[in-house]
Amino acid sequence: MTTKTPANNPLPNFYRASAADFKKIPGNPIAYWVSDKLRKSFENLPLLEEVVEAKVGLQTGDNFYFLKLWWEVNYKNIHFNAKNRNEAIHSRCRWFPHDKGGEYRKWGGNDEYVVNWENDGQELVDFKPNSVIRNPEYYFKKGITWSRISSNNFGVRYSDFGRIFDCNGPKIFTRNENIPFILCFLLSKITPNLLSIINPTLTFQVGDVVKLPFNELIKNNLIIRATFEKAVNVAIKDWDSYETSWDFESLPLLSSEYKSPTIKESYTKLRSHWQEMTDEMQRLEEENNRIFIQAYGLEDELTPDVPLSEITLTCNPHYRYGGNRTKEELEALLLKDTMKELISYAVGCMFGRYSLDKPGLILANQGETIKNYLKQIPNPTFMPDEDNIIPILDDEYFSDDIVSRFKDFLKITFGKETLATNLEFIAKALTGRSTGSPEKVIRDYFIKQFYKDHVQTYKKRPIYWMFSSGKDQGFNALIYMHRYDKSTLAKMRTDYLLELESKLIAEVEMLSQDTTQNKARLTKIKNQIEEMKKYDEFLNNKALSLIEIDLDDGVKVNYAKFEGLVKGI
Repeated sequence: MTTKTPANNPLPNFYRASAADFKKIPGNPIAYWVSDKLRKSFENLPLLEEVVEAKVGLQTGDNFYFLKLWWEVNYKNIHFNAKNRNEAIHSRCRWFPHDKGGEYRKWGGNDEYVVNWENDGQELVDFKPNSVIRNPEYYFKKGITWSRISSNNFGVRYSDFGRIFDCNGPKIFTRNENIPFILCFLLSKITPNLLSIINPTLTFQVGDVVKLPFNELIKNNLIIRATFEKAVNVAIKDWDSYETSWDFESLPLLSSEYKSPTIKESYTKLRSHWQEMTDEMQRLEEENNRIFIQAYGLEDELTPDVPLSEITLTCNPHYRYGGNRTKEELEALLLKDTMKELISYAVGCMFGRYSLDKPGLILANQGETIKNYLKQIPNPTFMPDEDNIIPILDDEYFSDDIVSRFKDFLKITFGKETLATNLEFIAKALTGRSTGSPEKVIRDYFIKQFYKDHVQTYKKRPIYWMFSSGKDQGFNALIYMHRYDKSTLAKMRTDYLLELESKLIAEVEMLSQDTTQNKARLTKIKNQIEEMKKYDEFLNNKALSLIEIDLDDGVKVNYAKFEGLVKGI
């Protein structure tokens, strides 16, 4: 299609192209730089639209109301595996998994949203014309989805049955036996090159994707099917290793495959496994690229190589953090975040969301109590907090102090003998340096950073809520929103806030005996007491209001009811 002028031509970067050749590419783009081999792919091969149907899905007209992150709502009101619309209706559930695009990720994952499709989407039907319900006959079917708008490359993923899809997460449908070949084709290195000819932007429209030339001969290649199965399994296993997956079962660090007497040894084993996963995915993707590059005759134009930054596994620090960081910096970040994930999981066990005795979610529905937990786990290895209030304070003023509970968690999971070693390892991972008091580092993390990390992990829809008296950090306490009831605030006030205030007043009296030595501490405690007195007035008013919440309204609506009592998001 194009021929570059000889090196001695007086006009550098000059191309000649036939206008007739442009017409052989769908949409007739002025892609003067396209090689003859790429052009012939469009000329000689059938288009993808001949073997697939590509559809744009739902547009709610009010995502704030109709869409939720799955962890916001009552777990029992979500139906994850509906095979069709009739099954969805008969489930009487309100929420169903929703493909919504998301960050750049390949093969599998990005499963976070649920959509209100109760009674076959009756509320959305009633919301017309604001809502646009496209192609509902395709809802809940298996297929291939991608993020329509991306700041990166074309992230295509397998989408199992049970999902509804929207305009930002379009979906391809084909016979089940064709899915592996279509997905592997779309994730091969040639696809971005073909797409850039049709549409050079990073908006991947349905109409563009189906205009790609598809070499059907690759459907005879058994290696592609094996690549599909292995790569999708690796991607989903990686996705499910983190709390924000609805199929998360337990923390990998605590798995019998990796768990050793110390966290350091356990992490070393787990990190080795993560590297094996990353290397295997890189090998699979490069093999997939070789097959398609050869099938399209592009050996002279493309290499099969895939950089580590393009291996979209969360356990791969080159993808997770990116940037111009050294290997040491990447490893330090991965270790730090893994320790934060250990802390987060421990907090989940403290509230009864998780258990060391049973995989998956335990308490995840509105108003559940310790009795509901004990029905599932009569003799727990690690007992959850009874009243759903865990104080986070300067010192161990209460028996259920969060640092004390975290130490208990470590004693149970790794043993009493290694507690000091493990605390030191965690503290060093959090700060990047050895410290005099690991316990103080961990306490400071809970007071200053834990909630920020939790809010970020849960995408500004936190499930644990931090009640805080203010900047002097006199009083902080976490609750788990799924266990909240209208008496929680009154109990927080009488059993914790007022009790702490009495203890601090007594401490002031004791320290006042030597004001020279204890001046800084005295000033801090007095400020905290004044802060807590103001906070108490507001907390008391809210407690008397007996505030009710409805998880199906979502975190943002419910959290706003406690404005002034909780840390801002």
